[in-house]
Amino acid sequence: MNSKILLVDDEKDIVDLLEEVLLQDGFHSIQRAYTGISALQICKEFKPDMIVLDIMLPDMDGIEVCKKIREFSFCSVQFLSSRNDDIDKILGLSCGGDDYVTKPFSPREIVFRIKAQLRRQQYQSTPQPDDNQLLTVGPLSLDRESCRIYKAGQEISLTGREFLLLSHLMENSDKIISKERLYEQVWGEYSSICDNTIMVHIRHIREKMEDSPSNPKQLITVKGLGYKLKKRTD
Repeated sequence: MNSKILLVDDEKDIVDLLEEVLLQDGFHSIQRAYTGISALQICKEFKPDMIVLDIMLPDMDGIEVCKKIREFSFCSVQFLSSRNDDIDKILGLSCGGDDYVTKPFSPREIVFRIKAQLRRQQYQSTPQPDDNQLLTVGPLSLDRESCRIYKAGQEISLTGREFLLLSHLMENSDKIISKERLYEQVWGEYSSICDNTIMVHIRHIREKMEDSPSNPKQLITVKGLGYKLKKRTD
């Protein structure tokens, strides 16, 4: 496989194990880092498609590393942590992470999640059929060919998860979409994620597309049912 993977963990045994399993599954472009500073340097030079990032690093925590990575890269980030706390998961996802796995974990599960993330990246970069390339919902426009979303002609900078969420809502505008359906469409039915994951991503999307994120007019919550993207906001 041509996808590039960066493994970041201060426990060498974990990095060795993950690298061995990834190699067995056909991944050959793998780099490793044991500190946050080295991870940032390697990320800038290596330009990985996927980063597996430990939360607890000796020089800075993974949350801070992810924030700095997001200043120059939108590659997928999968957090590893020994802490199974919803607050830690929300922090990891809110800083730009795409997935969160707690230790101890199955190496095969990590590989499965990596492949799922890379498939979604490929979906975003794969050209769609020539007809009906542009989908417009109110001030939002989805260019299916380039996999970009614009508001009033200005591109909205979205992470991979945010793009998949918003594009799915745009394709089903004026329909109420349940959290369960969004989980299935964006994370996959085998993903194990906390209940607040969708809420965190929706909040980030609103911050990027709504004039008043705390009082959204287009991407609204339908209490007890899910979310709806309205075609009209008046």
